[in-house]
Amino acid sequence: MRAGGTRLARKQNRPPDQTRPLKFTRSYTDLPGSVLTECGRTKVLCTVSVQDQVPPWMYNRHAGGWLTAEYSMLPGAGQPRKPREGRTGRPLDGRTFEIQRLVGRALRCAVDLGALPELTLWVDCDVISADGGTRTASVNGALVAVYDALLWLEEQKRLPKWPLRGMVSAVSVGLVGGEPMIDLDYDEDSTAEVDLNVVCAADGRLIEVQGAAEKRPFSLEQFQQMLAMAQLACTRIDALQKQALGI
Repeated sequence: MRAGGTRLARKQNRPPDQTRPLKFTRSYTDLPGSVLTECGRTKVLCTVSVQDQVPPWMYNRHAGGWLTAEYSMLPGAGQPRKPREGRTGRPLDGRTFEIQRLVGRALRCAVDLGALPELTLWVDCDVISADGGTRTASVNGALVAVYDALLWLEEQKRLPKWPLRGMVSAVSVGLVGGEPMIDLDYDEDSTAEVDLNVVCAADGRLIEVQGAAEKRPFSLEQFQQMLAMAQLACTRIDALQKQALGI
């Protein structure tokens, strides 16, 4: 809260512990897994392709399959326009590399790779519109897309057993004006004193916590409060993912 006890106003008068509207549109393209994820004004197309081979380092190990992720932001997804990666001849920027590794790690926690045949699930997260929370929206939508890709493999009778261990969900949380808030949009994120990204399993166990103070240190009590808010929000996101999947 601000000095004097007045509460910071959020867009649409959203309470501090409330996420933005979250929607999953399945079968958005013809790929085995394809989900348009909308979180407020943030939109991410999450697709899953199946490649009938594993990375070279897995050859002859008979260790099952692999899952990897790539992330990209379309040039006009935010303002100002961001040049298309690869056009400048430079490698991926650090933020892009960090996000796609986060998405890959989160999804590999959800899938028993040893239960897959020798194939690779390629997860692509392409940001169409960015208003904060693109990495967490990518995790949430990609999980739904992976589920659909596994259903496709099951229909093809290519799965020896169902490999999904459980759901995975993610949300951002931070301190804005000294107040903990969940699911930050761009304006909130750009002024936050603390910004965390939290990935949870369906039972609330933590998969990953990313974050740092932007302006001043924060206390353990504040960290625990933000973490508890994120875990509760992930429970609600998990329910929305299951609703979208009809499970």
